[in-house]
Amino acid sequence: MLTETTAAPAPASAPDTATRRRRSHRAAGGVVTVLVPAHNESAGITETLHSLNNQTHRPDRVIVVADNCTDDTEELALAQGAEVIRTVGNKDKKAGALNFALSQLLPDADPEDLVLVQDADSQLALDFIENATKNLLADELLGAVGGVFSGGPGGGFVGHLQRNEYARYARDVKRLHGKCLVVTGTAALFRVKTLRDVVAARLKGTLPPGNGKGGVYDTSVLTEDNELSFALLTLGYRIASPSNCTLVTEVMPTWRELWSQRLRWKRGAVENCVQYGWTKVTRPYWGRQFLSMIGVVVTLAYFGSILFALISGMGLNLQPFWITVTGIFILERIVTVRFRGWRYMLLAATMYETVIDIFLQAVHAKAYLDAAFNRKKVW
Repeated sequence: MLTETTAAPAPASAPDTATRRRRSHRAAGGVVTVLVPAHNESAGITETLHSLNNQTHRPDRVIVVADNCTDDTEELALAQGAEVIRTVGNKDKKAGALNFALSQLLPDADPEDLVLVQDADSQLALDFIENATKNLLADELLGAVGGVFSGGPGGGFVGHLQRNEYARYARDVKRLHGKCLVVTGTAALFRVKTLRDVVAARLKGTLPPGNGKGGVYDTSVLTEDNELSFALLTLGYRIASPSNCTLVTEVMPTWRELWSQRLRWKRGAVENCVQYGWTKVTRPYWGRQFLSMIGVVVTLAYFGSILFALISGMGLNLQPFWITVTGIFILERIVTVRFRGWRYMLLAATMYETVIDIFLQAVHAKAYLDAAFNRKKVW
């Protein structure tokens, strides 16, 4: 719980807020404020803020919410001209930090003002805010506009696999004309009045109560962005990730960190479904969970049968049906990674990515078991 906050003063060399507001290019819908929750993000905060400062449609305010930082994140943010709000004693991670910042921002904002929430380890394309604003203002029922992300450099082989994975995600979103299941926390643009609707619905009981104090983000869940997407859809809004709203986000550098990240994502998604129950909004999400569970069972059966055949001495027999199925699967691997170029398409034909497919199936199985047995949640 947040017990105290402080706002760090801007240094003499940084332009004051009023000056920056006058110089900025106002969005047609009102003031654009960016919130960047940051916990020890000194490695990437400068690059993140640099991408904001160079937007074709500059934000009016950039606020870094320094959450329990022990490094020089605050100093680096101030050097880039950002405002800084410092949290003290926040135990609710990113969601708690954002709730606190929004509790200060929303009461005085115009309903038509816009709020962009973005991760501190993600860099927006320079026309992101311009495109996201146009998309949001073009549709009154659009509750949030998210980004289509690609993977940043590094991470060796596991980083390479994630970049392929993100390229496939971008292809899917483009094919669906921006339709998405979740507006991810990497970057999302909202109207102030939409966020106020969420707050009111939580206090009224129309939506899950979250922190019980009218916080926009639900601090009781592992995936606050997934839950907020459910909340918006439940209130009758639409969500979208247009293909012209792009950004680069960091990849997990090790298998261990990727395991932790995906376990949190998957378990959070499962528990969000349980939280909202079986509704018109959640049916497609339940369907995806069901298909994922089928995938886990099929994977276990497939490799189990191969292992049994080898151990029992029965040997492996090639069947036309399964050869055809395998061929279709290989074709899917090739086509879906075309955003990365022909070299990656050729490489995908070797099926070397099977390793991450099996890895993710294991994550899914662990997430379902953890949720079923209500094991302790770990961020």
